[in-house]
Amino acid sequence: MTDTSAPLLSLRGINKSFGPVHVLRDVDLDVRAGRVTALVGDNGAGKSTLIKGIAGIYPFDSGEVSFEGKPVSIGGPKQANDLGIEVVYQDLALCDNLDVVHNMFLGREVKSGITLNETDMEKRAAETLQGLSVRTLKSLRQQVSSLSGGQRQTVAIARAVLWNSKLVILDEPTAALGVAQTEQVLNLVRRLADNGLGVILISHNMNDVQAVADDIACLYLGRMAAQVEKSSVSSQQVVELITTGRSGDIGLQPETAMGGAA
Repeated sequence: MTDTSAPLLSLRGINKSFGPVHVLRDVDLDVRAGRVTALVGDNGAGKSTLIKGIAGIYPFDSGEVSFEGKPVSIGGPKQANDLGIEVVYQDLALCDNLDVVHNMFLGREVKSGITLNETDMEKRAAETLQGLSVRTLKSLRQQVSSLSGGQRQTVAIARAVLWNSKLVILDEPTAALGVAQTEQVLNLVRRLADNGLGVILISHNMNDVQAVADDIACLYLGRMAAQVEKSSVSSQQVVELITTGRSGDIGLQPETAMGGAA
């Protein structure tokens, strides 16, 4: 069944170049609240540039961006954060020598006068983790250095949703995780959407995409080959879109797919 709700985030005709290299060409993308949109594509397809543009790190050269139905201009990370857009990058940006609470509030600490309001921060951290049904952390005061890979990813994701976020972008959240930890993180990704957030999941792992995605957006050499509901395509069709930009009657026109983004 097709989702006809208005997109939380809508991109139209997005272009981005670095010098002579045209990295994104006329890219369209819709992300809806309560749904996981998997952003897939081969290395060099433009996935990182696209999410960094949404996050305000690389402002787009041209195109239209709408958020919650209103035209917006995302000129920097603060503007993205103010809209409710949070990104969890592969490196997680956690501080091993700090505990879970201080990592969740890193750079946005709550103060009472000139001192940190430890009680309020711990309370809000606990409420956020409880809201995500996270039960894998023994203590909010344990150092992040003692956590497993899956637990570290959980802390990074929880930090992203602590700030009344509306759209969470996850860059390869299960990379280098074992089977059990991968399942734990994917369950958390699904809960983000079930809680009403829009989620963009960047992944090379088709098993992860099949497990949690509602929609699949496939970039091919800087162009959006297709954005489809997961239920409408097979894994083989997704692989074909990633590798050739086309699968049957889905995707780029043959001359565009063959020509790429050059």
